[in-house]
Amino acid sequence: MSLIPFSSQLIADVGISLGDEGKGRLVPEVCHELSGTPRAVSTVLKVNGGANSGHTAAGVKLNLLPSGVVEKNIKHLAIGCGVVADPRKIWWEAAPLEHKGYNVISRLAIDERTMVSDFIHRLLDLAWEHYRSNILHEEPRGSTGRGITPAYLDEVGQWQISYSDFLAGSNYYARKVAQRADRAMRTIEHVCQVDAETFAGFFSKLADAEQRANQEAIDLGILEAAEFDFTAFRGDAPFTLNLEKLTEVYWAAGTRLAPRITEVRELIRREMAAGHTILGEFGQAYWLDKRHGFSPNVTASHTFTPEIFESAGIPVQPVHTFGVAKAYDTKVGTHTFITQMDEEHPLTPLLKKLEFGSTTGRQRMVGWFDAVEKGDALRYGGFQDLMINKTDALTHQGDWNGDLLICTAYEDTDGNIHHHVPRNEAVRKNLNPVYSRHPGWAEDICGMRNFADLPANAQAYVGAMVRTTLEVAYEGAIWPDAENLPNLRYLGVGPEPSQLIKDIPPTAELVKI
Repeated sequence: MSLIPFSSQLIADVGISLGDEGKGRLVPEVCHELSGTPRAVSTVLKVNGGANSGHTAAGVKLNLLPSGVVEKNIKHLAIGCGVVADPRKIWWEAAPLEHKGYNVISRLAIDERTMVSDFIHRLLDLAWEHYRSNILHEEPRGSTGRGITPAYLDEVGQWQISYSDFLAGSNYYARKVAQRADRAMRTIEHVCQVDAETFAGFFSKLADAEQRANQEAIDLGILEAAEFDFTAFRGDAPFTLNLEKLTEVYWAAGTRLAPRITEVRELIRREMAAGHTILGEFGQAYWLDKRHGFSPNVTASHTFTPEIFESAGIPVQPVHTFGVAKAYDTKVGTHTFITQMDEEHPLTPLLKKLEFGSTTGRQRMVGWFDAVEKGDALRYGGFQDLMINKTDALTHQGDWNGDLLICTAYEDTDGNIHHHVPRNEAVRKNLNPVYSRHPGWAEDICGMRNFADLPANAQAYVGAMVRTTLEVAYEGAIWPDAENLPNLRYLGVGPEPSQLIKDIPPTAELVKI
């Protein structure tokens, strides 16, 4: 069967859980689907976040660069003004990719208003985690240590440095960095109350983490290990920086990118006028949005479709939203996890073997498919298409041969049923899941490319995921006509790019299985 045409030249690639859904995988697939057509994707735009949003596309792991890197026919790899981007990180990520034959820098388009994050923000990131743990005696947020939240705090406080500053004089840039450093050092010492020894340890801690992340490039001789000697930025006295060195290094990295700094809004306007498609790639997911998620377990940016207009700098207009999920749920950090699996359940260790943060390497928690979270994301965010990944991970193996569960509602301590996610975290953390049960399957589905070839129980489980999600989304309302229902466009049945099923029945038929 042929796939339904996309409804707009703007496509938003968003997550509908708490991140890690496989959004990077979607980018090459959409590019391939539109390749050779008048509406081929010309631009992949990184919409939000920074180097804290790990994506994997065609086997390539990325943090800061758009996943369009892996598609050689994509003309523009754009970084919108809703992003905070460390210029050194751009080079560290681009160099190994260029070595592997990917053309990165010449396709890069960094918006003038994109915010510069730097090593100072990373120090602040660790300091605020220290403050939470040691002063407030709270659980740490589990930050990536990439300085994302402190960078966005600069924007809110009107202290930001943008990439346009690399087009100005070096003295102007140096003055801004000096002010940033002064604020940071005062905050770290007096507000976060970090002691001198801990402060000194931040430099090596960040250096070790970044060196581990880039070890392959170091071993291949693509990057020098000295690039990650962050102790060079430490001042002679506690709570000081070698400001001259730090400014010099970042000015050099930023000005090398000067030819790639442009007005992304004009680029996108021009490409859309030519009839091309713009694919906006989001980091994190709906429930990590800084406004719609549950603070402090959120990211520092907006993670959902409307941000594409702010980050690209273009007028509000029709957009085709593509929501991505997994066939089960994962979380990392200190989130309330209503559907978390029991550690003794035989499926738990099997899933946990697959689930590590691509940015941090942290072990993710695993849980049953939560249709309430996903249905609410659809209800309040809207979608035209869905993609569900990792269905194959649920196949019976070893000691695992039981039923699959789907969370269809929540129940509170008084027995009240909640069909939507309460916005009050105090309420949400005292809820229990209401589950429906679905028989599993033992057949290996990784080699299957047609929905009809899936085991009957796998077909039924896929239909149940979609049906229960829509039941939440349209709870208390009349369902739309069949042609206006969100469409399950792609079903992942394995980790390889080719392991997708695309001939999924229309939603009105799928939910009846």
